[in-house]
Formats: sequence, C-alpha cells, structure tokens
Amino acid sequence: MPKKRLLFLTSLFITSLLIANITAVKLVQIGGLIVPAAVFVFPITFLVTDVVCEVWGKKQATELVWLGFFMNIVLMGYLQLGRVLPPAPVWPDQKAYEAIFGAVPRIVLASMCAYIISQTHDVWAFDYWRRLTRGKHLWLRNNLSTMASQLMDTVVFITIGFAGTVPRGALIGMIFSQYMVKLVLALIDTPFCYLVVNWARKERGTNVIQAEEN
Repeated sequence: MPKKRLLFLTSLFITSLLIANITAVKLVQIGGLIVPAAVFVFPITFLVTDVVCEVWGKKQATELVWLGFFMNIVLMGYLQLGRVLPPAPVWPDQKAYEAIFGAVPRIVLASMCAYIISQTHDVWAFDYWRRLTRGKHLWLRNNLSTMASQLMDTVVFITIGFAGTVPRGALIGMIFSQYMVKLVLALIDTPFCYLVVNWARKERGTNVIQAEEN
C-alpha cells in the first residue's frame, strides 16, 4: 500500500509538472496581475515534494525532483519533434502548433534552471526545517520551504527568460506579480499538506498531529 501511495504522488508530480510547462505559454489576468496559467498547477509539485520528504525522506524526494527533470526533457524533445515533422496537407494548424509549442531556447533554459534550483532547494529546506523542529510544526516547514522556493523559481525564470528584453521596471513587476499569486497559493496548500501526509501515513496508524505530539 505505501508503494501505491508513493506511485500516485509520483504520477501527480510528473503530471502537474508537464501540465505546468505546457500551459505556461498562456498568460491570464487576475485583477491587475498578469501571470502564466501554469501558476495554478505548478505549486502542486512543491506540495508533493514536501509530502514525499516528510513521509519517505529526503533521498526519495530528491530522486523525484530529478525524475521530473528528465521527464521534462522528454516532453520538450517530443514537442520539438512534433514541430519539425512535416505537416499533412489536410492539417492547417502548423503555425498555431509552432506558436504554442515552439518555445525559444532561452525560455526552455530559464524553465529548466528555475525548476532544478527551486525544487532542489525545496527538498533541502523542508528537510532542514524538519530536523531543526524535530519533526514538529509541519505547517511552518511546509510554508517556509515552499515560499522561499517559489521566490527562487520566479526570480530565476523571469531573469533568465526576459532580462534585457524588457525594461528593468517591467521585469521587477513580472517577478512581483507572479510571486504574489504563488505566495497566496502556498498559504492555501497548508491544510492539503496535512491531509495528504496523513493519507500517506495511514498504514502506520498515526497522523501528523499524533506524530508532532510524540
């Protein structure tokens, strides 16, 4: 049963990551903020790595991060293969395909760098706070690790992807807008972190509250 739960979380992590990379090309407006559509699904990946680190340990969470990295490369490779294959005469949407999936190398590089830096930090930070708090205060560990990691992800991606192509003020505005949305989502995911950790630990006959009281 534990392996089935880990398999489910691994599948959720990979699916969320790949969906985020595909939907990142669409910009949406929330109030006065303009952010990629992926901003709503990418936080799931941080939630999953925190749960895996909490229940199965840092080594397993790190392996999950690297698995996601290589699956992202597979996704990018297949999307580019689909772009360069000659379109059938009856298929008129080649330009639309290229507009959506033909990401420029700089954006791909920015995405990959931001992913590996932020996710690696999230696993390290969560494990660090877990050892420092002796396994207590899951809400604090979840928020501290995710908030810092989301900031790293935002700064690295936007800086690598857009520095020099937009004014500095606009660059800072992009970072601020995206991080504010990610910050709110990071706070919202705290109760879900407890629920999923309890679900993953169910076979042990304990829950997060009991573990923190012991």
